[in-house]
Amino acid sequence: MKALIASLSLLAVAPVMADDAPLHRYLIERTFPAGALEGLDADTKARVNANNASVGVRWVQSFANADKTKTYCIYEGPSESAVRQAALLNALPVDNVTEVPVDLLPGGAP
Repeated sequence: MKALIASLSLLAVAPVMADDAPLHRYLIERTFPAGALEGLDADTKARVNANNASVGVRWVQSFANADKTKTYCIYEGPSESAVRQAALLNALPVDNVTEVPVDLLPGGAP
């Protein structure tokens, strides 16, 4: 069933945005069942990155809680809908998506 959904969702994907399209940064919160992140190996990451690239999205970094049931991921992409489409292609849950355009750094310049 997941393969069918992924295949159908590929048909709805818009063409990848042009290289000069502005990228936005998003924080994606996800909840996983216990143990779901145990199989996250290099091949899986490569597949995720390839699917993301097909819709103009880039996975920047992720953080997980101690029991690896929640992740907080930073992504760049042309729109929230592109980020959500990437999640569908990768069969990843999405609890919340928040655009985070502002950097707040400790010390130094604002």
